Amino acid sequence: MIIHPYLIALYTISKKEINRFMRIWIQTLIPPIITISLYFIIFGNLINLHIDKILGFSYIQFIIPGLIMMSIINNSYSNVASSFFGAKFQHYIEELLIAPVPTNIIILGYISGGIIRSIIICITLTLISAFFISLHIYSWIFFIIIVILTSILFSIAGLLNAIFAKNFDDISFIPTFILTPLTYLGGVFYSTSILPIFWQQLLKINPIYYIISGFRYSFLGIHTISLFLTINFLIIFIIILYILTFILLEKGIGIRN
Repeated sequence: MIIHPYLIALYTISKKEINRFMRIWIQTLIPPIITISLYFIIFGNLINLHIDKILGFSYIQFIIPGLIMMSIINNSYSNVASSFFGAKFQHYIEELLIAPVPTNIIILGYISGGIIRSIIICITLTLISAFFISLHIYSWIFFIIIVILTSILFSIAGLLNAIFAKNFDDISFIPTFILTPLTYLGGVFYSTSILPIFWQQLLKINPIYYIISGFRYSFLGIHTISLFLTINFLIIFIIILYILTFILLEKGIGIRN
């Protein structure tokens, strides 16, 4: 059987990206798992006993989906951002860009690393959560859909960040000063129903709020906004960021000096 050269190129880039984070798994997989596990321990064994149920669920049950999603967002983003910027910094990305490889293949190859890394962490944290709660996924279909779409979205966002980044500080700026605050303010640790009306309305401009709400539905069966609004939001933003990334790579913006 003859394999199309483009599929070989996609497989090669994807394999390189996966091998990159698996080779240093102690730095890429273990830290986020330990961090979120500590959240489970602190909120599960200490704070959980002193907080009333939220929407019929214990506090630890309520926050676990948000904590898992927080890790998915951070790892999918940082994996692609650091990898692509490393290729820019070491000046070997030019070799890939001048090769007869379509831009679509390059994008898919790079974001595949972020997607696979996020899925591994998601599965691991979901299994770990079974030690703290009676694990029962309300909807496996939406669970899988939201995890994959979120991984794709923030992998592309990480690639976009790497294209514009001029130094390593630019890679850490967005996760530190934008993603983390938006995630914490997106309803990870509290129900938005306890907020005043003004802040509930203001929260609706936070894109991560929609993702966490949708993922919490797939986990527990509760949500504060339409699930299909979450899905549509993810798909629309994936398309927008993908097109933008494609145009930038095609024109060499942020890469060619």
